[in-house]
Amino acid sequence: MRMPPPFDPAAARRLRWQLGMSHAQVSHAIRVSFALDVAPGTVRAWERGEAFPGEREVAALAGALWCAPADLLGRPTTLREHRWAAGLALEDLALAVGLRPREYRRMEEHDRWTGDDRRTAALGEVLRLTPRELLALTGRDAALAALLRSAATVRWQAYVRPVAALVPYPRQRVAGALRRMYDEYQALMTATLSWSASAPAGNGGGAYLDAAPDRFWALVAPGH
Repeated sequence: MRMPPPFDPAAARRLRWQLGMSHAQVSHAIRVSFALDVAPGTVRAWERGEAFPGEREVAALAGALWCAPADLLGRPTTLREHRWAAGLALEDLALAVGLRPREYRRMEEHDRWTGDDRRTAALGEVLRLTPRELLALTGRDAALAALLRSAATVRWQAYVRPVAALVPYPRQRVAGALRRMYDEYQALMTATLSWSASAPAGNGGGAYLDAAPDRFWALVAPGH
């Protein structure tokens, strides 16, 4: 069963208001320009969250409202949702990343990316993803988190190479981020051990490790 896109009813309503269009006018634009029979009541139901448009309907609604499909969607998380947000047909995306449509369709159906490094880079470029978004979408963010935890707690030098293999940044920049995280974590643990026995123990070290991915991205790619 195909799930509908992560539609944002409030965004659709706001965009229609900004254009000064009625539900009937939106319905007419969809029918004339995209040959889809969408009644004004259906447009109203979409805006109220009582019904949800499918992939073709989202593209048509975006055209009628003079916006990108991504403007009508919530935050995409899956391969299919990212493709919808980019306004791409499955066949076009498959071609752009060098896959047969049936191969890419299987990945979408299971939401499991299995492309090689070249195709992964192409996926990020076509979908206009940040390195962090691409890592999460292709299921490698958990591996990065585990490496970062280890780099902060033991010898960070040993983790420069495997971390650099996951992110598209110069090894020197990755090394600088890992060294900074190691120093911060060790300083935090030293301070924790120096507290008096009567002070609350807290969980500063654990909290730092839990937030290690956030800290790494802030260091290696400020502003992204």
